[in-house]
Amino acid sequence: MSSIDFGRAAHDYARHRAGFPPELFRRLQAYHRVGLPGQRLLDIGTGTGTLARGFATRGCQVTALDPSVPLLRAARDLAQEAGSRLALVQGVAEALPLASDSFDGITAGQCWHWFDRARAAEEAFRVLKPEGHLVIAHFDWLSLPGNVVEATETLIIRYNPPWADLPVLKWSGGVSIYREWILDVTLAGFQKIETFSFDVDVLYTHEAWRGRIRASAGVAAGGLSAETIAAFDRDLARILEQRFPHEPLHVPHRVFTLVCQKPGAS
Repeated sequence: MSSIDFGRAAHDYARHRAGFPPELFRRLQAYHRVGLPGQRLLDIGTGTGTLARGFATRGCQVTALDPSVPLLRAARDLAQEAGSRLALVQGVAEALPLASDSFDGITAGQCWHWFDRARAAEEAFRVLKPEGHLVIAHFDWLSLPGNVVEATETLIIRYNPPWADLPVLKWSGGVSIYREWILDVTLAGFQKIETFSFDVDVLYTHEAWRGRIRASAGVAAGGLSAETIAAFDRDLARILEQRFPHEPLHVPHRVFTLVCQKPGAS
């Protein structure tokens, strides 16, 4: 499978990929003291800035980092539309171009699996202030027998068989719970590790679901040709019309979150 580049899908990514639900931000503020007004946060692998924007609208000073210039531009535009502001930095999680001990919190939304995780954890530890928090969050659709996700994933594999071998699909155990991330942060020196998860339905029109899937790692971001993407999209539209005709689609998702803390200064 060719290398994943979500910059190829920046337009659909910005328009159709659902952001993290408000409940995540409420829980992080209430139970973990992350995302409070005035905190200085760094969102790594920001993509179009769904986490970064959510924290910025809640009064945080947010730096959004990503290697993709098209995605950073989308993050900037969406933040401006939301009336918030992000400091944008092009860079990678494994070699953060930022000073040590400089952020109250670091967040990584839907991206930890794309990193060299050991190096990313070490860099997060370096850049956090003592007692600062690292938050790793995922927001995954759930494939259940007979639902629209299962039908869609089957079609993706027909067009792009190597997608089924992505390690993250195995790490989640099919239930979108990422136990491996606990070892990542433990080995980097983090303490007070906690995890939580909760489920929500996300509503999609047929058009929006097709756009969401075009922006996935198995389709446009996975390097399929324009002709193949168009053929895939036609087939997906046909499946939706025939098997899931009612709109909006209720697509089950699970939020999984790991929160940990850098020890205080000795």
